[in-house]
Amino acid sequence: QVQLVESGGGLVQAGESLRLSCVASGSIVSVNARRWYRQAPGKQREWVATITRGGDTNDAVSVKGRFAISRDNAKNTVYLQMNSLKREDTGVYFCNADIMTTSIYEPYHWGQGTQVTVSS
Repeated sequence: QVQLVESGGGLVQAGESLRLSCVASGSIVSVNARRWYRQAPGKQREWVATITRGGDTNDAVSVKGRFAISRDNAKNTVYLQMNSLKREDTGVYFCNADIMTTSIYEPYHWGQGTQVTVSS
């Protein structure tokens, strides 16, 4: 019914920046809450940030002051601006969203992820 596709990951040096994007497509009526998660190899996936359709945001303590989540409702896109990247930010970054389709409501719909690697 719907797809979430992340992009923007890559290899970056510590202290530099990246901006991730996640585009939702399909039979979408509306996208409500959007979220970013990340997962390092062998570790549990952790929540990074959330934004509502109205623009209210919340983010994890580990990224507060460095990362910023934003969205473009018209484009069904959520972004994660990552500044002052640290080695410990390395991992696969996933987006998910609560999506109302033309048929059903699909909460916590996941994308495939995009790799972010921070080197020192």
